[in-house]
Amino acid sequence: MKILVTGGAGFIGSHTVVELHNAGYESIILDNFSNSEKKALAGIEKIIGKSVKYYEADINEPSTWDKVFSEQDIDGIIHFAAAKAVGESVEKPLKYYRNNIAATVLMLEKMMEHNVNNLVFSSSCTVYGEPDSLPVTENSAVKPATSPYGNTKQVCEVIIKDTVSSTKHFHAISLRYFNPIGAHESCLIGELPLGVPANLVPFLTQSVAGIRGQLAVYGNDYPTPDGTAVRDYIHVVDLAKAHVSALDLLLKQPEGNYYDFFNIGTGTGSSVLEVITAFEEATGLKVDYAIKPRRDGDITAVYADCTKSKEILGWQTQKSLKDALGDAWNWQKKIS
Repeated sequence: MKILVTGGAGFIGSHTVVELHNAGYESIILDNFSNSEKKALAGIEKIIGKSVKYYEADINEPSTWDKVFSEQDIDGIIHFAAAKAVGESVEKPLKYYRNNIAATVLMLEKMMEHNVNNLVFSSSCTVYGEPDSLPVTENSAVKPATSPYGNTKQVCEVIIKDTVSSTKHFHAISLRYFNPIGAHESCLIGELPLGVPANLVPFLTQSVAGIRGQLAVYGNDYPTPDGTAVRDYIHVVDLAKAHVSALDLLLKQPEGNYYDFFNIGTGTGSSVLEVITAFEEATGLKVDYAIKPRRDGDITAVYADCTKSKEILGWQTQKSLKDALGDAWNWQKKIS
């Protein structure tokens, strides 16, 4: 079966293309390379041992979808392509509403037009906002978003659910990611943030590699055990495999419509300082860091209850925080 992977050259997308291949699917990548690099394609091809078909195009253009759907017999879509930095979204909200919401609406319209009926959507734990209690389950309230980025994920989930409800033959799953880190063990693909990284781990590895200088820890006055923010850090390969499990479930659905959503995390929260300690233990290296003021849009703590993913998707994580940080460092050493 052919699966269209939007943003397939990006961090999560590239690892998912590898796992789709391992599961017997054929991937078609759609990417404009605005937040990824073409060399990721070479890494994918070396890992899977075959060439990968890709389209370099903008998902905001109707002609992009018409071209892909007319040239390829697509069985389903995994939709990663979106702007994703919380801080930037506060500064540039219209960019996020165009790239994340408008493009998703266009994609759904074109899926209806071309009779493509299976969608896995890249959502985020940001839909929960500042949760009332932890761990977060799928029954936890979807709170008002703390950033335009988080709002786009909430809105897109509603749009997709409404689209499913209005059709007779459409299947969709939203995967609410927690914090993906790490890299493929081959070190042929990994995270390639353009410019200054907005996320903790790539900034940490670049700092230790001497590229970024001192690591900033934003806030040590949160109501957490050590005062730093807590997140659920998941190895990107485990996350990629969750997409294969979601796709398998969609393709097994009988005629009719289907929509569901799942938390994709480890089930364990780790503070920023705990991540730094785990990195030092995994690599034997010291991290130079300094405490800075909190950032706008950041929440105190969030981590997942993944019971539903285990029971319905048949998926759970296999790799540890130290595994992920060790792989992230090995990747950083290769690209530095």
